[in-house]
Amino acid sequence: MSTPQTTASDKQWAPLIALKNKVVFPGELVSLVFERESSVTALNTKDLYMVGTKGRIVRVWRMPEGPMGALIEGEEREELTSITQENGYFQTKYAPLAQHPADKTEAEVEALMRYAKHALRDLINQGMSAPLGMLNEVFSEDVEPGRLVNLTAAVLNISNKEKQSLLETEDVFTQLQDISQYLAKEKEVMDMEEKVQQETQKQMGKQAKENMLREQMKAIEKELGSGSQEQSEYGEIEEAVETADMPDEVKKKARKELSKLKKMPPFSPESSNIQNYLEVLTDMPWGKTDQTSIDLDEAQTVLDEDHYGLPDVKDRILEYLAVEKLNDKPQGSILCFVGPPGTGKTSIGKSIARTTGREFSKVSLGGVRDETEIRGHRRTYVGAMPGRIIQGIRNAKTSNPVMMLDEIDKLGADFRGDPSSALLEVLDPAQNKEYTDHYLDVPFDLSDVIFITTANELSTVPEPLLDRMEVIDFTGYTDREKLEIAKRYLVPRVLEQSGLSADILSFTDNALLRIIRRYTYEAGVRNLEREIAKIARKVAKEYLIKETEDFSMTVSVRQVNKYLRGEKYEETLINKKNEVGIATGLAWTPTGGDILFVETNIFAGEGQLTLTGQLGKVMQESAQAAYSYIKANAKTFGIDPAVFKSKDIHVHVPAGAIPKDGPSAGQAMATSIVSALTGQPVRREVGMTGEINLRGQTLRIGGVKNKVLAAHRAGATTVILPKANKQDLEELPPQERRKMNFVFAEHFEDVYQAAFEDASLSSTEEQSQHAEQSQARAQASERYS
Repeated sequence: MSTPQTTASDKQWAPLIALKNKVVFPGELVSLVFERESSVTALNTKDLYMVGTKGRIVRVWRMPEGPMGALIEGEEREELTSITQENGYFQTKYAPLAQHPADKTEAEVEALMRYAKHALRDLINQGMSAPLGMLNEVFSEDVEPGRLVNLTAAVLNISNKEKQSLLETEDVFTQLQDISQYLAKEKEVMDMEEKVQQETQKQMGKQAKENMLREQMKAIEKELGSGSQEQSEYGEIEEAVETADMPDEVKKKARKELSKLKKMPPFSPESSNIQNYLEVLTDMPWGKTDQTSIDLDEAQTVLDEDHYGLPDVKDRILEYLAVEKLNDKPQGSILCFVGPPGTGKTSIGKSIARTTGREFSKVSLGGVRDETEIRGHRRTYVGAMPGRIIQGIRNAKTSNPVMMLDEIDKLGADFRGDPSSALLEVLDPAQNKEYTDHYLDVPFDLSDVIFITTANELSTVPEPLLDRMEVIDFTGYTDREKLEIAKRYLVPRVLEQSGLSADILSFTDNALLRIIRRYTYEAGVRNLEREIAKIARKVAKEYLIKETEDFSMTVSVRQVNKYLRGEKYEETLINKKNEVGIATGLAWTPTGGDILFVETNIFAGEGQLTLTGQLGKVMQESAQAAYSYIKANAKTFGIDPAVFKSKDIHVHVPAGAIPKDGPSAGQAMATSIVSALTGQPVRREVGMTGEINLRGQTLRIGGVKNKVLAAHRAGATTVILPKANKQDLEELPPQERRKMNFVFAEHFEDVYQAAFEDASLSSTEEQSQHAEQSQARAQASERYS
């Protein structure tokens, strides 16, 4: 029984709602739906309890073309004093039902409350549901005993008769005793229910359950007539297992997995996993190899057809193929192609496959940070699959392909493992004969695979991995080499992709050189191909608009400027005049060689040295070494030593957003500092590279070919190199080597004399001393040689 909130006293009438199979307690929220208006006429007032709960209407709603509902919150217990019926509805007068305080000690009441809370918490943990708000109030420290009884009784699974008895009980201690008994009884029932459930599950063992399900599946398949399909599917897998040229141990494992599959229900997850595993296992090219034949003359022809230039690379590949032909199998060394993007590393790998008659498989490793990407996932994981090496072999459908592991320098490592360590086994000829992928879980022979790796730089490749590879450098192309590559490969490829023919679009040599020198600045030819493709798209548009059969376009320098709009680079990138405090250094980057300017300013201060331009630790130390050498030998270059106490020096390398590091800018930094302190301008056409130590000696550096080509592209005509790098000039194309002057320095004083127009040491005696030191160094070098 529930009555909506009213201000009526026992002398006023209030609406009366009779509920069936529900007792509402104070503090409880209930939703009521009023479906049949005439249903109240069937009630007999003798059937009503005389104690109920006064309720407050929280919200009322009406469903579309349906009954009306209301959300009511119980407030307090009331005793009905009289009941009447008007117009088919009940009304009542009521009076509050007194709550008698417990005539027990406070400790006894507290003990019952604690027991009730503890028992309720156990029931909640065993799965009994209750509103969160109600639980927060029940378990609060300041909850009243009557409030605890009402809220607990509202969610407890007891009969309506027992709930009504609780509602009518006036003594709060008696209420606490009753609710504690009900909680204990419910706990006993839930414990028994849990025990029965456990015993039932135990009796229904895994094998019995599977047998039951299997028999049911057979009966269903018999009714559906689908049993033959399952047998046919498993028969295909069995045939694939038996016909595959697997080693005995592998075939034994495959048969074992197949036997397990046949005993499983077709739709179980484990069945699907085993089926996928057997498909991978039978798809592997066990014993399948390409018929290889190596003709060195044909190999030379293929390499020349596919690539222009790269003579050193081609010679090393022919040597590799010659040894393989003599051994009738891969020689064991792993080739690592290192060079800037767009220099032909991947295409050379394809040419090797074409030359040897093998399939080509490319595995991209850039950004791989998970070891399982290489070794594969164990089959216990959801979505497990083989590693990339085994997937590459599977896709190649042969066990002796040419496999290119691309971007090996961009492997990562994190908490999931180190992929580069996983590659150690793959690239070790002594171990990869029985390479075991975690997914396959059986050995696979990789010894007949020709592995080739590519990288833009080697600094990020771990030493143990690098030790297993033979490095072949792919340096940048000269302008003339780029011109020939464009004429032979890029323009025909772009025409084919654009749907044009050579009769419709062609380029003059000067036009291509203009694109190379004014619109691209790179070691490779990727951007060059993009710029040519951009012109081809514009010409294709004009061709379709004009719709003339005799349309023909020969792109000249003028058309290049029209179609590409706005030159991106100047013919020469070096300074337009000799300037004080600015030296041109040569740098190596993963994308090829480049030039960098070292700028120095001096101003009044306390002799501090400031370095900016996002310089790395090694480069900062190189600048410190240059500064210390100049400070110690100031008089040699006509510098007043007092300037180091009264002036601050600021060395900056522009392009501050780009991190820079390495020791090879030491000579350029020393030259820039000397220029700023002496006021002598540095020759603009001179580029320099070389490490400097505290004694001023010029030390050997790397990347000479890329740096010299960068200097040539930028317009420098003289390059200062460490004398120890003299033999590296043999790598340069003869044509470019003849166009440039080279100064081979042993000491910074050699750099000083070449970098400044009016360079002279401070005294004849010191010049003579320097000459004697240079002669002594030369004699020592000859004795060493």
